[in-house]
Amino acid sequence: MAEGILAQMKNASSAEEFFTLLGIDYDPRIVNVARLHILRRMGQYLADEDFSDAADAAVADRCKAVLERAYADFVASSPIDERVFKVLKDAVAPQAKPGPTLVQIGTLK
Repeated sequence: MAEGILAQMKNASSAEEFFTLLGIDYDPRIVNVARLHILRRMGQYLADEDFSDAADAAVADRCKAVLERAYADFVASSPIDERVFKVLKDAVAPQAKPGPTLVQIGTLK
């Protein structure tokens, strides 16, 4: 019996393998810059999917659409603009303003 698409994706070890497995054309320059971001975004989109009781062909079609959507996010934008990783989100998060420093009168000389 052939291995299902989800099992094949689980065994993929590079972004290029995901694109090849799902039959998606891609620009290597974009993938070289944003490979982890694309895969992370794909994972975020797949988290909303429910594949229970779905035929493998339907799952493959849905996964292809999700990867195409994630890839398109980074064709139109940059990893810095998309901020899929916490470290990038934290870099632009509003910083708490430090409050005034209190000095007790008794410590002043």
